Amino acid sequence: MRRLQERVLGSTRTGISSSTSDIWLLGVCYRISQESSGDASTSNGVQAFERDFSSRILMTYRKGFDAIEDSKYTSDVNWGCMLRSSQMLAAQALLFHRLGRSWRKPLQKPLDREYIEILHHFGDSEASPFSIHNLLQAGKAYDLAAGSWVGPYAMCRTWETLARFKRVVTDLEDQPLPMAVYIVSGDEDGERGGAPVLCIEDASRHCCEFSRGQADWTPILLLVPLVLGLEEVNPRYIPLLQATFMFPQSLGILGGKPGASTYIVGVQDEKAFFLDPHDTQPVVNISRDDLEADTSSYHCNIVRHMSLDSIDPSLAIGFYCRDKDDFDDFCLRASKLADESNGAPLFTVAQKHNLSKPVSHPESSASTDGLQNDDSFGVVAMSDAEGHAHEDEWQLL
Repeated sequence: MRRLQERVLGSTRTGISSSTSDIWLLGVCYRISQESSGDASTSNGVQAFERDFSSRILMTYRKGFDAIEDSKYTSDVNWGCMLRSSQMLAAQALLFHRLGRSWRKPLQKPLDREYIEILHHFGDSEASPFSIHNLLQAGKAYDLAAGSWVGPYAMCRTWETLARFKRVVTDLEDQPLPMAVYIVSGDEDGERGGAPVLCIEDASRHCCEFSRGQADWTPILLLVPLVLGLEEVNPRYIPLLQATFMFPQSLGILGGKPGASTYIVGVQDEKAFFLDPHDTQPVVNISRDDLEADTSSYHCNIVRHMSLDSIDPSLAIGFYCRDKDDFDDFCLRASKLADESNGAPLFTVAQKHNLSKPVSHPESSASTDGLQNDDSFGVVAMSDAEGHAHEDEWQLL
């Protein structure tokens, strides 16, 4: 399986290089000393980074779970990497919400109850709200199906749908995903044609709808699906992608090589550090009350990285804002980043919808002859290892 993964992901490496540049991991900076690589401050910085990295929740292929609906699939090997990558991003959002960004996996048991509760939510059965079974059920409108690969846009919309399906209690904090979900995508005419616009009025509306009118503002999960090139990421976007990891609200990127999704959690220079879902492990369903559970299969001590300019241009960026002040801070940072983008922002921020033509990504000016006129987002019935036909390639957002 590891050889297969290497063939899929291509050139990836493990460990920390000799670079003395800062490492950014989901909004936290680890300063690597400019002194010799053997000094104490360098060692402490690397060790702190590795502790943080290994505390992030890992989701991988699993085998041996109950069959998905009427299919015969009892494993997601070779097709479920995007679903697993999205589970990782959602799990980090829950970690940040329940336990804070400074949380690290305890070295001794008993484990934190909130942490165990989060892992329980991602078990591989219909009883777990964010299982692969329930994701596929929620994503039917976007053609999600067992055995088929799916792109970042459809995956983001699936989480929006699943969160709505699971919103069954009145107490906001008792909900499986205690936050609003806002997909920042396209312009008001649809889902194509310009740099996405984060509309503050829309974010406020999502919070109000999530709370059923109980609160003016709630925690919010922002998902920004993007296509930043055709065969590869346009180089002008690389510094902007790097900068998003400096946001305190950063949840990383769903991205990887074509047909082989990973969860990118940090950057250093041109390197992208990621968690890899392509290892296959036996199914584990953790009881929500088992504070002595073995959770080792949900973490990784091996730091892997790839070149940031080698990732698939079809990706999605995630952010978590705890409250209105945190959201306002995010908007200030995002607006500043857009202002510094030389006319090609990842996305922009506006108070309300502007009916004028939005800023276009350069790729949106390419010919679209022969495209379908509908907004369907198909899947590719193939293994991750075979790659995909860029079903999002002309999904110009």
